[in-house]
Amino acid sequence: METDNKIKEPEGKTGKGKRKPSISYILGGKVLTEDFFVRQSMLFFLIFCLILVFISNRYYCAKKLSEMDKLKRELTELRSEHVFLTTRLTSVSRQAHIEELLREKGINLIKGNTTIFEISK
Repeated sequence: METDNKIKEPEGKTGKGKRKPSISYILGGKVLTEDFFVRQSMLFFLIFCLILVFISNRYYCAKKLSEMDKLKRELTELRSEHVFLTTRLTSVSRQAHIEELLREKGINLIKGNTTIFEISK
């Protein structure tokens, strides 16, 4: 005599019978204990990790772009300051060079403090 050793599964839990999941079933998390989600848990974990890497990479790139814009503005300001200082140095060095040459030659000229006016008819 053989006895029936099959264990009866509760209705709605078998893979053959499809039942419509209720909101409490989904929100309660019981849907995650189903066979499909258990088998694919490593895939879901991998997708989650890739999403985290993608988001962190985006924030990192945005931070670097902001830093690059800041450095470009600073570079523009420094270039304009360089041009201004070079021009000023050139004008000062020319005048100082001329005054030094005049002293070497023994010509006694003094730089005037008044501005030069051009008179035209």
